[in-house]
Amino acid sequence: MPESLIVRLARDVVIAPKQAEAAVALLDGGATVPFIARYRKEVTDGLDDVQLRFLEERLSYLRELDERRDVVLATIKEQGKLTDELAVALDRCVTKQEIEDLYLPYKVKRRTKAQIAREAGLQPLADALYTDPTLTPLAEAAKFVNTVPPADGAAVAFADAQACLDGARDILSEQWAEDATLVGKLREWLWTNGLFESKVAEGKEKDGDKFRDYFDYAEPIGKVPSHRALAVFRGWLAEVLTVKLVQPVPEIAPAPGTLTVCEGMVASQVQWSHQARAADDWLKRVVSWTWKVKLAPALERDLFARLREGAEEVAIKVFGDNVRDLLLAAPAGNKVVMGLDPGIRTGVKVAVVDATGKVVATNTVYPHEPRKDWDGSLHTLRKLCEAHGVQLIAIGNGTASRETDQLAADLIKQLGAGVTKVVVSEAGASVYSASEYASQELPDLDVSLRGAVSIARRLQDPLAELVKIDPKSIGVGQYQHDVNQSLLAKKLDAVVEDCVNSVGVDVNLASAPLLTRVAGLSASNARNIVAHREQHGAFGDRDEIRKVSGIGPKTFEQCAGFLRIQGGANPLDASAVHPESYALVQKIIERAKKPLSELLGNGAALKAVPANAFVADGVGEITVRDVLAELEKPGRDPRPEFKVARFNEGVNDIKDLVEGMILEGTVTNVAAFGAFVDVGAHQDGLVHVSQLANKFVKDPKDVVKAGQIVKVKVVEVDVARKRIALTMKLDAEVRPRGDHEPQRHGAGSRDRAWQGAPHRGAPRAPDGAMAAAFAALKRQ
Repeated sequence: MPESLIVRLARDVVIAPKQAEAAVALLDGGATVPFIARYRKEVTDGLDDVQLRFLEERLSYLRELDERRDVVLATIKEQGKLTDELAVALDRCVTKQEIEDLYLPYKVKRRTKAQIAREAGLQPLADALYTDPTLTPLAEAAKFVNTVPPADGAAVAFADAQACLDGARDILSEQWAEDATLVGKLREWLWTNGLFESKVAEGKEKDGDKFRDYFDYAEPIGKVPSHRALAVFRGWLAEVLTVKLVQPVPEIAPAPGTLTVCEGMVASQVQWSHQARAADDWLKRVVSWTWKVKLAPALERDLFARLREGAEEVAIKVFGDNVRDLLLAAPAGNKVVMGLDPGIRTGVKVAVVDATGKVVATNTVYPHEPRKDWDGSLHTLRKLCEAHGVQLIAIGNGTASRETDQLAADLIKQLGAGVTKVVVSEAGASVYSASEYASQELPDLDVSLRGAVSIARRLQDPLAELVKIDPKSIGVGQYQHDVNQSLLAKKLDAVVEDCVNSVGVDVNLASAPLLTRVAGLSASNARNIVAHREQHGAFGDRDEIRKVSGIGPKTFEQCAGFLRIQGGANPLDASAVHPESYALVQKIIERAKKPLSELLGNGAALKAVPANAFVADGVGEITVRDVLAELEKPGRDPRPEFKVARFNEGVNDIKDLVEGMILEGTVTNVAAFGAFVDVGAHQDGLVHVSQLANKFVKDPKDVVKAGQIVKVKVVEVDVARKRIALTMKLDAEVRPRGDHEPQRHGAGSRDRAWQGAPHRGAPRAPDGAMAAAFAALKRQ
């Protein structure tokens, strides 16, 4: 009997079967991952959101696997070919690929040469030569010439002995190539030993210069990093590269005419070896034909698909991790912010938002070409800052960002202390500006000014503002346009949902897009909440949310703990304590003999409360401890404290950088090969993965994350190619130029020591495929 779905799921996720069973029951019952992770720890024995997301993915895969298994079993049974052995083999399959391998001989396919040969009556010839290699092939084949009725052209096709032998070859090669065991062995051997090889296509040496690193490249396919795989596939799609899977060349060259390793595996599986019998040379050719014509192309497709799938999975994870870091970046909070959306000919768009994010002023100044009204622009901006008490200046990092940053620096000199400037990623701002929601939220503003508003607001609260934008437009992906878009969207939606619910949402201030990301709420629920708020005023307590159209008991259960009400009658409504636990809080109050107002934030008093004293039916110790922790720090924000990188004075351009200089900067993007850091030169530098720490780093995310402030040392500056190499090994010696020239990719070679990133405002692809990949990252 096959293992139950729960047992397989538990093994894959590495949890107890009872945990898997509980989680599946909750998910099937309509519970969301954030709700289960936060409020059903007792039921799942503490599964967190990461485990639950993986469990959800595996559950979907295993159910699809079982559905496919049932279809295949039914199909083979209908053909009358299902044996007990085959049924057992299908039951034991743990991947979809294994099922498809077993199903291959029974799959309905277009008429093959082997089928035509069988119809012509050549199966006995194939069987005879295979089972008795002492037979002479041509003599045996002559017995089958012109023995077939003239149907479908078969008699013409097999009019001589050689044609009959070719038909027998086709029969055996198809039969052998559909051996699931053989296919599985070859696939795994090639995954471990086969080389993923690319060459420049003829005549593409100049046009494909950005893929130069892959003009002569080979690496074991099972070890190809995701960014290299996606770069090669992109070059292949662009018809700049030719790509194939090759067997490694043995150290000792085989004798001419001998079988290759893969051909030898075919021969071994069919239990044939060359013994100088009459049919052995012919059978050897059949073995070679089976490998070269039947197996090699199919396995190459399979393994390329496997490599791409794995590379996409890594790229999607990198994108998801970076989006999570940006969404959970430290909010500046309730500060008055001036947003500057840089532009040259069209001017710099200006928007001032108050501490609540409300737009209080807009303008456009023209400090750059062609007007060059620097002083007039400073005058206008200074008046706005003084009139509205601006505390922070957010500068978009697009075209003319460097020049606009200098304008802000001059402005701060006039204003004096108290105002800080911050360069903010404007990725997705234009998408938001032209969106339907932006036109509803800011109907009286021109599209160009909405971008400045978004830039200002994302400094106040990155999470609240960025959820209004499709996460794919946030611009921190690795080859995001090359990966499976549905999987990417699913991953990013899950990331956004987890981030929103980990922070919580003020139901009286949140926008509809933000509310849509709350666990259990649909887009219509979110719109109804906003409409109810506008019609009836602010919600006084969580219970009023039940009055919103479409919010039934199940929906309320899922969302209530994540919706916060500040300044309401019940202080618990501003916390992450779920309404279902309010009765528990009342018992804690009675036990502590203190009112709620004295308990909130009172760590000493709460630590004196024994958690096990409140364990009862439906309430376990985990829940009690979570409630006590929330009471100790009610409504706590999991995001870090807002800080701004202090860029070095005098560093405003890549030309200002000197090798050996130590700088403070902000991580703008993290990829599998390293991290990009903004050091104030308006040209992000790259800290290669090998330069992130004084130890081996497998995953850059273990060391840095987007938005983090780090200290780096300049290793090398290439002004002409706009490249900055950085290291976080501050005690590392900076070698003279030339000592660390990067090596070209070859079989088993390492990544280049460094590659630059393009200027934010005018991205271009530097030389080399890896550099092109980095450039694509910044564009995306």
